[in-house]
Amino acid sequence: MLLMLIVCVCVMVPVCYVAVNCFLLMLLMLIVCVCVMVPVCCVAVNGFLLMLLMLIVCVCVCVCVCVCVCVCVCVCVFVAVNGFLLMLLVLMVFLLLYNRLMRPPVPRRYTSSKKDHVHGAKNHPEDDIDPEEIGSIPVVICASEERLGGAMATINSVQSNTKAGVFFYIITLRDSIKRVRQYIENTKLRKIKYKILEFNPMVLRGKVKPESSRPDLLRPLNFVRFYLPLLAIKHNKIIYLDDDIIVQGDIKELYQIKLEPGHAAAFASDCDLPSSHEMVRSVGMQTTYMGFLDYRKQEVRELGINPTKCSFNPGVFVADIAEWKRQKITKQLEKWMIENFKGNLYSSAMAGGVATPPMLIVFNDKYTTIDPLWHVRHLGWSPDARYAESFLQRAHLLHWNGRFKPWDFPCVHIDRWEKWFIPDPSGRFSLIRP
Repeated sequence: MLLMLIVCVCVMVPVCYVAVNCFLLMLLMLIVCVCVMVPVCCVAVNGFLLMLLMLIVCVCVCVCVCVCVCVCVCVCVFVAVNGFLLMLLVLMVFLLLYNRLMRPPVPRRYTSSKKDHVHGAKNHPEDDIDPEEIGSIPVVICASEERLGGAMATINSVQSNTKAGVFFYIITLRDSIKRVRQYIENTKLRKIKYKILEFNPMVLRGKVKPESSRPDLLRPLNFVRFYLPLLAIKHNKIIYLDDDIIVQGDIKELYQIKLEPGHAAAFASDCDLPSSHEMVRSVGMQTTYMGFLDYRKQEVRELGINPTKCSFNPGVFVADIAEWKRQKITKQLEKWMIENFKGNLYSSAMAGGVATPPMLIVFNDKYTTIDPLWHVRHLGWSPDARYAESFLQRAHLLHWNGRFKPWDFPCVHIDRWEKWFIPDPSGRFSLIRP
């Protein structure tokens, strides 16, 4: 057994020695590995942290760039919007100034009555006297300074031949307002009820050419009839009269005419008065559309109006102001004024000047007819062609349309006009007689 013990010891000692050496070797290797790996791991961790830091920096830079871009975009948008708003503001100011300059101003309004004159009171604004409330017949008439005696004769004839209440809207230019008032207040016309309205000729800018063979046909007041809804007129239905007219009948009869549905005005046709045909032929007057429109122009031909169709004279008419507004008649008339301004569709050398053709076009087949005795015209076309006295006695209204006016000489049927003439108290308007 001892021998076996000795043998075991001899064997086990080397084995243990080898085992211990192996363990020590492994421990050494472990230490070496640890010594090597720790720095490597440190380097790896530092690299990761560095990459993470760089990523964070990049993200921050990107965010800053995006914020800067957004700020720049917002600033640009803000500047652009402000620029647009500024331009819009400038445009609005321009439009307001344009409308202020081009549209007729709110007319100056004056009223007068016998009571005002007797007590020496100043004229009152329109709200003091409401023509609708007093049930008067509204008559619109223009009064230019150089023809003032004619307008006063017209007013006198209307007032003297009716028992109905009449309210006169007298349209004139600013410089003539004072003289019109003096003419009325210093004569028997002081008893009438009236209102003076100012017409602004600036509304005609760019619509009427200055040249004309008859300058009187281009006076601003000739175009007042186009702008009736723009005047301070209280009535919905009015009578318009030229200033070279004498009324022999009761104006109430003319006012009572009923306009057909859809018609804004009533006129007397140039072909409805057989008694005037002989005189019309004798002086070579045109009573058809070809006498007013230039059918050589394509724009005129495209209207499709028969050139031999009977025309009408717009010196006397009854108008429905509400229907006039509804159909935008003024806008239509202005359109044809502008078309003529650009293309000379009708010459002032033709009959009636340039104020008649637009009305012929706009009211073509759209007007109610007036009894022809309420518009006996052409008395001013010839210095010697006359109507029969028996016919003139039956006429309700006489119109000296044409070159030969009853306050000038020569002229026919002067006695019928002079009956209603009231001398100018200032002496500035005087009759021309042989």
